[in-house]
Amino acid sequence: MPDGSDIATAGASPPAVALRRVTKRFPGVVANDRVDLVVQRGEVHALLGENGAGKSTLSNIITGFYRPDEGVVEIDGVARHFQSPREALDAGVFMVHQHFRLVPVFTVAENVVLGDRVGIGSAFRIDARAVQARVGELSERYGLHVDPTARVWQLSVGEQQRVEILKALYRDARILILDEPTAVLTPQEADALFVTLRTMAAEGRTVIFISHKLHEVIAVSDHVTVLRGGRSIETLPTLGATPRSLAALMVGREIATVRKATALTVEGAPLLAVNGVSAFGDRGQRALRDVTLHVGAGEVLAIAGVAGNGQRELAEAITGMRTRESGTVTVDGVSLPSGDPRAAIEAGVAHVPEDRLGTGVAPSLAIAANVALKRYRKAPTSRGPLLRRALMRRAATELIARYDVKAPGQGTPARLLSGGNLQKVVLGREFAGSPRVLVAASPTRGLDVGAIEAVHGYLRQAAADGMAVLLLSEDMEEILALADRIAVIYEGSIVGTLAAPEATVEQIGLMMAGAAT
Repeated sequence: MPDGSDIATAGASPPAVALRRVTKRFPGVVANDRVDLVVQRGEVHALLGENGAGKSTLSNIITGFYRPDEGVVEIDGVARHFQSPREALDAGVFMVHQHFRLVPVFTVAENVVLGDRVGIGSAFRIDARAVQARVGELSERYGLHVDPTARVWQLSVGEQQRVEILKALYRDARILILDEPTAVLTPQEADALFVTLRTMAAEGRTVIFISHKLHEVIAVSDHVTVLRGGRSIETLPTLGATPRSLAALMVGREIATVRKATALTVEGAPLLAVNGVSAFGDRGQRALRDVTLHVGAGEVLAIAGVAGNGQRELAEAITGMRTRESGTVTVDGVSLPSGDPRAAIEAGVAHVPEDRLGTGVAPSLAIAANVALKRYRKAPTSRGPLLRRALMRRAATELIARYDVKAPGQGTPARLLSGGNLQKVVLGREFAGSPRVLVAASPTRGLDVGAIEAVHGYLRQAAADGMAVLLLSEDMEEILALADRIAVIYEGSIVGTLAAPEATVEQIGLMMAGAAT
């Protein structure tokens, strides 16, 4: 196990963050086992590991959410025993969490300033215009474009993530922990963010960068610490590392990287047809503009675009969760009524939403109840008005075994599952209905490399079984690995469609940014 001493001696000043032999236990689980982590002031340090490797627990210890059972946490060379996140924040430590800490009914500006002891204005009254102006300034400066006056509930998941990053920038954090910060950016925007992070590091700030995109880790970080099974496996300079070598350290075995070599040639009528669909967003603006696309049986059509350009509205318009202003959606030639999710389910449309915890499941219900959510009205799950709970439990137990869900049992509340295991539950439930069409929105956002490999395998199998798969994703590697064709969406319109094997990341990125094809 590395002790990080090679990094600690790299500079004359004490490290910004140093964890020495840190252990954290929960009932029946050792989340962190004698972990060593040394992060120098003025560096970008990547933290890698599968879901359940201990990254979140370690981050929560640094930011004061948890206290270690053993070991020492040092900030700027001083041992600290944070009793709360407020104490960590006062020490200049801020984390952008994977599951956001936002108030949905508040505006972007209100969420950014919420809890700030200084704020802008008097002691009893905040100058809303000044806050909005400051948030707008930060938004423009760092390329995190979001309307300061918008309500959070009106934003996409990607836009909400930008709000969390703005909160940290607004508070001028010296030590910033970023969990999957580029999940919603184009390649060009990600490159711009990397420049920003390098600038922050040059100014003396410290960035701990958590990402499952290994090429990003290599592009932006100075050092990488890999966690596996709650232990720090190795800390190494990023220079010389490769995605394959880092993936092998994370999972303890070689991971193959795959790009789809040939595109499927679809003959006959499409299984899913979307013709001239327009729809309004939650804020009353037109979010979709005359969208037309077709997906054949066995084909994967990927929708590429920056978050907030109509992807969520498109998925909801197809699955009946959003009323269409105009246009039609047909499955195997049968037209679906607008705004009727039950009709879409009956027609064989499965949906993996981008917000797996908030929309994909009922978080407080057990796995068994969540597995039955889409078929509890029908036999054999119910008999008349009565649910057959033994059958529900048996179906959930079978799903857990089939999809290798890491959970104590079918009675476990969904909210207690890791992201990867939760996504397996959602996918297993959707596939159980033998769907004709699968609409998958950001199916691997925030998942580790092992979980991504598993989810991609399920999507490939779905296409091989003859489903029409519509994949909405901001992840270029995912799109190129799975898609037969790529349609790019910008400001609610499809601006072009490409054959995936011939498409380049630069070409797709420019189209996502609104540039000409």
